[in-house]
Amino acid sequence: MAGTVTLKPREPLSEMNTTPLIDVLLVLLVMFVLTVPAATHSLDVPLPQQGAGTVDATKNKVVVTAEGAILWNGDAVSQGRLRALLQETQAMAVEPELQFEPQADAAYDLTARVLNVIKSTGVTRFGFVGNERYRTFSTAE
Repeated sequence: MAGTVTLKPREPLSEMNTTPLIDVLLVLLVMFVLTVPAATHSLDVPLPQQGAGTVDATKNKVVVTAEGAILWNGDAVSQGRLRALLQETQAMAVEPELQFEPQADAAYDLTARVLNVIKSTGVTRFGFVGNERYRTFSTAE
């Protein structure tokens, strides 16, 4: 009986057929998309206007320029106005971060006066920014 082949009976598949499950999920997705109403209405909300010397609730930046100006979030302010703005930040529930950045050619005297104003108002969340530019010094020949 050489040449006869015996066939094994086929065993049932042990994996689950996921095609019907995917079909049901796609039908449910389509029904959900069709039943959700499209947002056709709008609500106009007045946004706050940025004016000179506005206080940001998260962080504020003070820059002392080479021309002798004090900038609060990009707007020029006097030392008195700076003191008032800093006191306004102290009245907030969560004190915003104050970033201080003197420019490279800013006057030392003005920078020291601005730091004294900041210190006298009791600001606790304070930091210098932009110092990484001055990590290396060039040698003038």
